[in-house]
Amino acid sequence: MTPFAIAGVQMYVNALQPNVDGMIHRLDVLMARFPWTQMVLFSELAAYGPLNKFALPLQNEAIDRFRDAAIKHKIWLIPGSMFEKTEDGKIYNTSTVINPQGETVATYRKMFPFRPYEAGVEAGTGFCVFDVPEVGRFGLSICYDIWFPETTRQLTSQGVEVLLHPVLTGTTDRDAELAIARATAAQFQCYVIDVNGLGAGGVGKSCVIDPSSMVLHQSAGQEDMFPIELDLDQVRRQRETGMKGLGQVLKSFRDRSVDFSIYDRDSGADAYLKTLGPLEIPTQGSRAGLHVDVPGQTTPALGEDTAPTQDTPPQYPAKIYSS
Repeated sequence: MTPFAIAGVQMYVNALQPNVDGMIHRLDVLMARFPWTQMVLFSELAAYGPLNKFALPLQNEAIDRFRDAAIKHKIWLIPGSMFEKTEDGKIYNTSTVINPQGETVATYRKMFPFRPYEAGVEAGTGFCVFDVPEVGRFGLSICYDIWFPETTRQLTSQGVEVLLHPVLTGTTDRDAELAIARATAAQFQCYVIDVNGLGAGGVGKSCVIDPSSMVLHQSAGQEDMFPIELDLDQVRRQRETGMKGLGQVLKSFRDRSVDFSIYDRDSGADAYLKTLGPLEIPTQGSRAGLHVDVPGQTTPALGEDTAPTQDTPPQYPAKIYSS
């Protein structure tokens, strides 16, 4: 058995004032109550909220305080993420991994900003993989990244056993994300630690999923601290023998007989994707996508009924009401 205790902190996040003091306070309470915790993960953009006007350089006073907290409690600390502003004025959604010695061992820039809504935020291009000595290999992705399985595929192909996943989801698709978290754990035979915020930081419902897709913990809509001891040997056993002795998906992917032309941008295999229109926020009453050419559908012969085009709105019969 290779045990390792990770705690998620689901907390209320303010949008217009810093939350760093609150994070440090909750961390002190968590460690007083559960001193056996070895790693702590906060939600996406927990420190300064979701507005990128509060972006800071990568090295800043808040990170220094988190370093001190990691040393004080002798823990690995991932304080969610914050907007990073580079010297050339670009803004990234960036997470920092701090070890128990207060050292930054890794940083990660969100690869898939939530476009078109997360406007003005650049996309990162590097992956985050780090080792906890004598424990195992960890990887980091942020919120919308998990909707793109290629990100987790890259991490787990490099040996990642625990996916740390801070999120900020305050929208109606949170239940879809929970389904994706479970599917990710099963597809890639890894633990998923998914921590959401509250208030301006999300609608909660943080979760911890084991490699067989079992939900080990599910938060509700209130503040929550949830330390859980994981067993990384379970990951190694399952990857070798399959989930419940069944699917050995990582080895099956390794031994695949096909390469996927969709990943070659010049192959033409993604021609359909180019018909979907621009990546933009829908407008009120938008009918975009309702009347488009369907792949493989032939053009109706002369005289056949045809669907209205975007330039010709459909005509509906008027309803007649009688008393």
